[in-house]
Amino acid sequence: MNAFSRRGACPALAAPMQTGDGLLVRLNPIAGGLSPKLLIGLAESALRHGNGIMEITARGSLQLRGLTPDSAPLLATEVDALGIAVRTGVPVETGPLAGIDPQKVADPRPLAERIRAAVEEAGLTQRLGPKVSVVVDGGGQLTLDAVTADVRLAATRIDAGVRWLVSVAGDGQNARPLVTVEDDAARDIAVAVLRMVAEKGREAHARDLSERQLKSLESWHSVPPPSVLPDMSGRTEGGAKELRPIGTFNLAAATALGIGLPYGSMPADKIIGLAQSALALGTTEIRLAPGRALLFLGLQSAACRSLQHAATTLGFVTDPDDPRTRIAACPGTPACASGRIATRDIAETIAAENADILDFTLHISGCAKGCAHPGKAALTLVGGENGAGLVVNATAKALPAGYRPGYDAARGISRVAAAIRSARLPGETAAACLTRLGAAGIAEAYRQE
Repeated sequence: MNAFSRRGACPALAAPMQTGDGLLVRLNPIAGGLSPKLLIGLAESALRHGNGIMEITARGSLQLRGLTPDSAPLLATEVDALGIAVRTGVPVETGPLAGIDPQKVADPRPLAERIRAAVEEAGLTQRLGPKVSVVVDGGGQLTLDAVTADVRLAATRIDAGVRWLVSVAGDGQNARPLVTVEDDAARDIAVAVLRMVAEKGREAHARDLSERQLKSLESWHSVPPPSVLPDMSGRTEGGAKELRPIGTFNLAAATALGIGLPYGSMPADKIIGLAQSALALGTTEIRLAPGRALLFLGLQSAACRSLQHAATTLGFVTDPDDPRTRIAACPGTPACASGRIATRDIAETIAAENADILDFTLHISGCAKGCAHPGKAALTLVGGENGAGLVVNATAKALPAGYRPGYDAARGISRVAAAIRSARLPGETAAACLTRLGAAGIAEAYRQE
């Protein structure tokens, strides 16, 4: 607990990461979820030992912020006392409804466990970088299509049996498909990919593999041959589009209720309030969900409605069309010492005033690190010495196309929104309109008084 991990590493419980508001730890329960009582206990620990801010990440991990070198070991001790076992090693993700979704193609958990065991047996954990990951997607109501991974295994039905489409370096839409195989071969190919990545060093990812290496993986015996692989791009079984993890999902004997954290973050006291309501209404388990949400299991319809009402009152996201789901915002000022702008205040104003044009991802970053959304976004507001810069179709690290004072950033986005409303063609999305306007036109609108 004395050596804190570098930025960009995975801040596990045993290796907290230094951030602008203190140390941060990330937890992934081995059980897949927590009872309401355990979540309450964890939130109380966050209040005692951190700054009381709890987060669910885009990949469905739980983060606790604002720890100190003295308080981090105390938190770890309390997590152990609560009996919460957390995962370590290479992340092998299976989705929040794994094993309980009646619409699933296959239960991904057995294959995921076999991959974890094979990775450990091969000694790959210490040789791979902290951001290398595997996704095993069983399909169903909540897929992992939006989650990027080095290795993806997606269940599909072929000739009344289940096979796994193995692809690399991307999400469900842009990963490169390799082969469709049975369980054993899927595990072996996944480990083979990770071996190749490990041989290139701890900074490497599957995207760094050579064409020769990818061809060798494609030659693995597959069913059917690679030339007729099923089209799984961005789709679940039956062609349904991916759903956001907010709202109700029908299970065999009850209903799962997805509730989002605005911008992935909530004070621990509100988490406690929601968990207490969930406990009173009969929730049996709370699972962490990719997309910055919590899934409440074991509820009947009337209890779902009551919990949704309680969550709305506390400020959680209960509508999948809530504009806040389209905004990625880090803590910013005053919560984070690295932040230059009040990201969450700006986000709230934009969501309230411009919900009609938010059909794209807006990233609001307190500084150029881009913690909340490392990838490209259609628009990014980034705090810096010159105020709030606007980056178009790039990451927070890119050179802004225009600036305005940080306190006035929301008004700048309102100017962009006005330009979209004026220029948008019938039936055109705001995202497509932004592309037509171009970076120069967007920057000009952003700077307007």
